[in-house]
Amino acid sequence: MNGEFSTEDKVKRAYPGSRIRLRINVPPGKEGEFQYRWSSNITDAGGKIEADGPEAVIHIPKEIELGEYTWNVEIRSGEGESERIVSTFDGSVYVEQPITSITDAANRIADRLGSPSFVTLEPSQPPEPTPVIALFVIIRNRTKAISFRNYNDFMTRIMCNKSETEKEGELKEEYKRLLEGGHYGPHAYELLKKATECFLMQECGVVYDDILRYTSADEQRQRIRWFKGKTDKEIEDEIEKKREEYLDALSDEFQGFPYFKRIRSQLRGIPLKDHRDFPRECYGILKTRISEPCLLELIWSYWHEEGMLVQTLNAISLRFQNRRASLKDPLANLDIDPLRPLNNILWGYIQDEQHRLTIVRRAYEYDHHYGITLYGKAVPKIRSVDSRSRFIEAFHNLLYLCSVYYREASDTTVRPDGFPLLNALKEVHLLLAEGAHNQYGDLPWTARVEMLMQEWIMARPEMRDFLGGRIMVPYPEPWMAQVDTMNRLQGWTDTTVRHFRDLGVFGEQILLSVRYADWSNVNNESDARLWAEYWRQEIQGYIHAYRAVTGVDLTAEPVDSTMPSVHLKRRLTAVASK
Repeated sequence: MNGEFSTEDKVKRAYPGSRIRLRINVPPGKEGEFQYRWSSNITDAGGKIEADGPEAVIHIPKEIELGEYTWNVEIRSGEGESERIVSTFDGSVYVEQPITSITDAANRIADRLGSPSFVTLEPSQPPEPTPVIALFVIIRNRTKAISFRNYNDFMTRIMCNKSETEKEGELKEEYKRLLEGGHYGPHAYELLKKATECFLMQECGVVYDDILRYTSADEQRQRIRWFKGKTDKEIEDEIEKKREEYLDALSDEFQGFPYFKRIRSQLRGIPLKDHRDFPRECYGILKTRISEPCLLELIWSYWHEEGMLVQTLNAISLRFQNRRASLKDPLANLDIDPLRPLNNILWGYIQDEQHRLTIVRRAYEYDHHYGITLYGKAVPKIRSVDSRSRFIEAFHNLLYLCSVYYREASDTTVRPDGFPLLNALKEVHLLLAEGAHNQYGDLPWTARVEMLMQEWIMARPEMRDFLGGRIMVPYPEPWMAQVDTMNRLQGWTDTTVRHFRDLGVFGEQILLSVRYADWSNVNNESDARLWAEYWRQEIQGYIHAYRAVTGVDLTAEPVDSTMPSVHLKRRLTAVASK
């Protein structure tokens, strides 16, 4: 008789708070001839059994000790003294934690099969570094070299400490003569301007023999997981090897980026010349322009201007000249005494106004490079000839695809595809190349010189004394507190200038890596994946800072193609209406 009964599974697995269903298969037509008595020691742990003939449901309590429990059913026939057991079944219930990952499920399957091995899913490995990593290291090296921190140290050596180079020594002696002579007039500012230009000329270009000066091997190890386990010397040797592979020889005399080699091939009939050479026809291409380009990007100036750095100096200059900017002037009590150097520097700054870039000049060039512009009373309606109107959409699409790539790279079951990134890099590369004309070289240089001086002026202790600031806020650069104070006084924006600074610094590094790599000739998605891995901190930092400044999430669809100044104008209006 026992052989006529059966059950599907004597071993059941369950989780705390779940239910399991048990069923005895009874011969057809005999369902009502038997009685079924179900039992389980799970009731001792707070559970219960609901039985209905040959079926039963065991309820597992949420608070239960994990482990094995048993169940039993007796199948009886007859009544009274004639009742007898015709069949019994028993089984087990294993109460365990829910499966939380594919790795967990694989390990449990291996455990049930009796395998001693455990399955572990690792993140997809980054591609082995290709020669293009040398460009990324050079960009990081040069952008760090011209950072405000290094510029401030340079100016401190000239004005306070021992000079390290012959040029610094000359500037230091000139500064001493100014102090000894007690000069009035714009001389101090002229020295500041000259020293800033010397700093930029010294640090801006590519220094091939010293590419790890501001970029440590440990930083490379953190950026590229492929370098983990290698010593500092091995990393430096590897990067040097990639640099030699990357810098193709344009001639027997010097090396340059592959991107410039492609441009040089389009100008075959034009001779190359050294900056000290004067050919008979005075016609040719300066070697240094393509062998040691100045790694500057105008987007740095754009975001610092949107952070109100320039407007802060303009407001101080007006007050310095006793000119009222508004009916209620928040700087009415600003008095800068003539006993300290800042007074003389501000005088020279104002006297040199006719030699500085106007806001209109910069606005037109922002539009030429990136299809973006400024909004404000001092900015007329832009009527440009050549605008990169598609740049914002292409750039933001690239950042969005980066966010998708990073999510896929973090998923241990997915190998991220680099081809969408590669195509987006090619699109942004071509748009940047189209804007590299006319004022492309000189205006970003001049704007950087002027804004570095403005940051240095705002970082002076005298300016902190006059404007004040929040001492306990951990600003990474000393000029930021004063600019934030001015923003609050004027009611310009309630977003800290630190986010604008991050957009400028990160945006410059990202765009330089897109502009100067020869993406139009790259068909290997490994280079695109390597780019995304190497610049991940900057890309994610830019996305975060952009959301903090504009309120727009670049990781969400649809991709935002609105100029950032439109979002900033909306936010400024909201602040003014409070």
